[in-house]
Amino acid sequence: MNVLYNENGQNLVIKLTGELDHHFATEAKVKIDEKLNSGQIKNLTFDMEKLDFIDSSGIGFVIGRYKIIKKNDGKLEIINASHKIRKILDMSGVGKIINIK
Repeated sequence: MNVLYNENGQNLVIKLTGELDHHFATEAKVKIDEKLNSGQIKNLTFDMEKLDFIDSSGIGFVIGRYKIIKKNDGKLEIINASHKIRKILDMSGVGKIINIK
């Protein structure tokens, strides 16, 4: 998993590449949560254009970040999800609480 961070004021874009699974979720959670809990980030975007795979740990990772953003009155969105990834997100119910473009 490769992650690129693009911070612009109160907005953070995280570009995910590869697989969003248990290994990545555990590793990235600490780094991303530091940024989110700093109070400087209000809105978060996950760019999933180059994401090949997501499992239940990845879904939990996304929902966990959603809860932090919501608590801070911000917005989380997912962009550029492939048809395959979008289908998994929708089946898991993520599409009902998070805007997927």
